[in-house]
Amino acid sequence: MGEAQAPGPPLGPVGIWAMELRSPSPQTLEAVSALDDMGTQAMWVPGLDGHDVLNDVDALLTAAPNATVALGVLSIWSQTAEQLGTRLSSLDRRHGPRALVGLGVSNPHAAALAGRSYGTPTESMRAYLEELDGIPDAVPVHRRILGALGPRMVDVAAAHSAGWHPFLVPPAYVHRERRRLGPMPIIAPHQAVVLDTDAATARAVARAGVGMYIGFPAYRSNLARLGFTEADLVSGGSDRLIDALVAHGSVDDVAARVREHLDAGADHVALHVLSSDPQVRGGPGGQAPVAEWKELAPLLTEQGGRVVRHH
Repeated sequence: MGEAQAPGPPLGPVGIWAMELRSPSPQTLEAVSALDDMGTQAMWVPGLDGHDVLNDVDALLTAAPNATVALGVLSIWSQTAEQLGTRLSSLDRRHGPRALVGLGVSNPHAAALAGRSYGTPTESMRAYLEELDGIPDAVPVHRRILGALGPRMVDVAAAHSAGWHPFLVPPAYVHRERRRLGPMPIIAPHQAVVLDTDAATARAVARAGVGMYIGFPAYRSNLARLGFTEADLVSGGSDRLIDALVAHGSVDDVAARVREHLDAGADHVALHVLSSDPQVRGGPGGQAPVAEWKELAPLLTEQGGRVVRHH
């Protein structure tokens, strides 16, 4: 990014990423308010199919009047640039500029459903970002972040947004990309977490929660670039791969993984709790892992560490 940009919404060193923040239940909104009261700076809500996600952002901004709510991430095919800009402007009038818009290119099927041509991922994303620049309610560079993994999309993120939010990556990925791109773009990795000190149980929970993504081509390619082999990229992932991608054990173990990311060059780490509690129903509208969020509160509200770079 060449010219200096205005600062975006603050993220702090650590935040929460949760499927349960989609269509949040009253109990989840109550927990979000409690996290906000304790000083949690960022809540990440996945875009999924895009349906009503900005209504969810509205509800979360209301429940957490001091926090940033980040979309992690919304498909560019879910709405036109003008629709997104208009809605973000409306949210800003209600809550102030506390929403960070994460955007992803999704897949050709999503583009076809929207009646549009997918093209190449980087060309489509670049065109959408240019549209966001040109609409009456423009979405400025410092208010958007991309879902990116591979170097070509990461380069688009560095040139046309505040940075990127990579999903399911180890600290080695952050280290590689920070060395490649230098200090300016924000890197805010997703980090899956299982608070269980029994390794076998924790790995089973991890595989149930994120194992399916290992079969997706984009994730397989990225992990192969990081040195993982076909022996690791089996269904559900090898123990070595799961241990690299999912922090499991005690809160101190999670804190150590967060520090690895920050030391590697991350600006913020979004913790995605995978729970072994059968009462916790992951997914939109499900029961949130409130007990684990409370255990992680010292990390979420910590004011030290590296903070998000302002551009």
